[in-house]
Amino acid sequence: MNPAESLTLSHAALPLLIGLLFVLAGVVKGAVGLGLPTISMALLALMMTPAEAAALLIVPSLVTNVWQIRPWGTLWPMLRRLAPMQLGVCFGTLAGAWALGAPAGAWAVVCLGIALISYAAWGFAGAQLAVRPSTEGWLGPLIGAATGLVTAATGVFVIPAVPYLQALGLQRDELIQAMGISFTMSTLALAVGLYFNAHYSGASLGASVLLLLPALAGMAAGQYLRQKLSPVLFRKCFLGSLILLGIHMIANEVLVH
Repeated sequence: MNPAESLTLSHAALPLLIGLLFVLAGVVKGAVGLGLPTISMALLALMMTPAEAAALLIVPSLVTNVWQIRPWGTLWPMLRRLAPMQLGVCFGTLAGAWALGAPAGAWAVVCLGIALISYAAWGFAGAQLAVRPSTEGWLGPLIGAATGLVTAATGVFVIPAVPYLQALGLQRDELIQAMGISFTMSTLALAVGLYFNAHYSGASLGASVLLLLPALAGMAAGQYLRQKLSPVLFRKCFLGSLILLGIHMIANEVLVH
């Protein structure tokens, strides 16, 4: 087989590889409530620029996050509680997109990976954050703005949003719903930021739509898995996924670049 034939095969296999990547990311998201943007960004960065990767994840991320915010009956009270944080997310993401441009910067990805590992290790050690209801009004917007800046720099929305949401003392399904709300807002804000930075074209939208099906299939499998896990095992899987994501992100930047 000559080099030209190998190149053709690699190009032909690329859509399948990306589709399988989104199935994997969907499984993780369905099981633990996060991971689709983080896994997608980390693995797609091996094949394309961070801005191109972020554009591909918009539609799968948005739809899976809207799916995650069910049940609808409890949505309005949760939306009211998280509204200050979500305003901060919008502001931080758009301000970061204006100041930083499209998602980029190895240092930001490495720092995010370190933060994920540190937080998960702290959780395994039994440490618990706690946020008093009286502080949510001013702390929520600050956490949201910080999350927005990280989103603008890296294309992922986990830190510090997830530690903050866990610190609110939510039950398992409430936490999943709260993360869905936060990730939905982050996805919309990221899409707006990409558009204004000229990194979100019609072609990117079409490709992103095509990746929705594998992401949904993976998420359905992950949700089935989540219902079979005990609360203790669920927490271990949740924290373990953060460690794996962090290790991958750091290794990707240090070893590849």
